[in-house]
Amino acid sequence: MGKFNVLEHELVPEHYLVSEDEEEEILKQLGVKKEQLPKIKKSDAVLRVLERKYGHIPVGSLIKIVRKSPTAGRIVVYRVVVRD
Repeated sequence: MGKFNVLEHELVPEHYLVSEDEEEEILKQLGVKKEQLPKIKKSDAVLRVLERKYGHIPVGSLIKIVRKSPTAGRIVVYRVVVRD
């Protein structure tokens, strides 16, 4: 049996690694510092899958999560990668 890709599960929202250029703009738009954002652990199953796609994802990186919403259509949230 091959490796299961958690991102292909219907209940898991889309996840993307944010580039450093985008990161600065996003933080400015949100009016927050990176430390104020919610966290995602380096050991999270989604991050392991993202590393297969993007390569090494360092602690402090920003992850964009796009969720489907019955009322808003799509909601975009961000998480900062932290150590376990």
